[in-house]
Amino acid sequence: MNYIKLGWQFLRRYPVIPIFILILLLIAAAIGPYVTPYERDIGNIADRHLSLFSTSEHTTIQVSKDDVVNGFHLLGTDHAGRDIFTRLLHGSRISLMVVAISITTGMAFGLTFAMISGYYGGIVDEVLMRIVDVWNALPFLMVALVLTLIFGRGLNIMILVLFLVAWVNFVRIIRAQILVLKEMDYIASAKICGASDVRIMIKHLFPGILNSAVVIATLNTSGLILAESTLSFVGAGIQPPTPAWGVMVNEGRDYLSTAWWQSMVPSGAIFLVVISLNFLGDWLRDRLDPRLRQVD
Repeated sequence: MNYIKLGWQFLRRYPVIPIFILILLLIAAAIGPYVTPYERDIGNIADRHLSLFSTSEHTTIQVSKDDVVNGFHLLGTDHAGRDIFTRLLHGSRISLMVVAISITTGMAFGLTFAMISGYYGGIVDEVLMRIVDVWNALPFLMVALVLTLIFGRGLNIMILVLFLVAWVNFVRIIRAQILVLKEMDYIASAKICGASDVRIMIKHLFPGILNSAVVIATLNTSGLILAESTLSFVGAGIQPPTPAWGVMVNEGRDYLSTAWWQSMVPSGAIFLVVISLNFLGDWLRDRLDPRLRQVD
């Protein structure tokens, strides 16, 4: 038990393994789809449900002008004979793109919302924070289903849904910091010198909240990956045959007893990425802004 505790503390203090996993994910998303010899949406039905580390007798790969070998499937194949490793690489790119756009736009909107609320205070703060309260009270899945019912399913709708989830996570913590920062002497000096409200918020307040914003974004990225996977799993997100990880888990749920790897491989990828992001977020929090420990 002591060894487990020491290992856990080491990972929290020095997240070498989580960072390594996340770097691998970025590399896989960037170049992975270009190096795999298989199409992401095309398979050979004769190769369906090949297990991990299997060689195909029905598919060949041309490795050189005169050399052809049987296909090798590192992580097996799915119910349609598609290579799971190839689909996992493509899925990582899709998931990263969706989450990156959502967290970036959500952070920009959330920080702007929080700075306006905290800086102006009074009735402006009261109205904006009641909007946040109402938004927090809405069930995430219900909002996602309503939006997909109105606008349809697809990548753009998924990004919109995750943006609506992401922005509100920044507001309360950043607003609280703005309430403290705006009372500082250098803010009063800027006002005396005639600086506009926009200039004060951008030049003087924004640098003071940037560290906290980075930490919150990192900690919430894992939640967005889970949300994207959940929506794709239930059919309200990215649609087949696009290989989002949630879609891959959903496609394999009917074959858990005969081809467990079809669901377990993408599930394992989601688990590793989420826990790595959580470790990295904890480490960044301790380094950049220990005050954010209270969010736990």
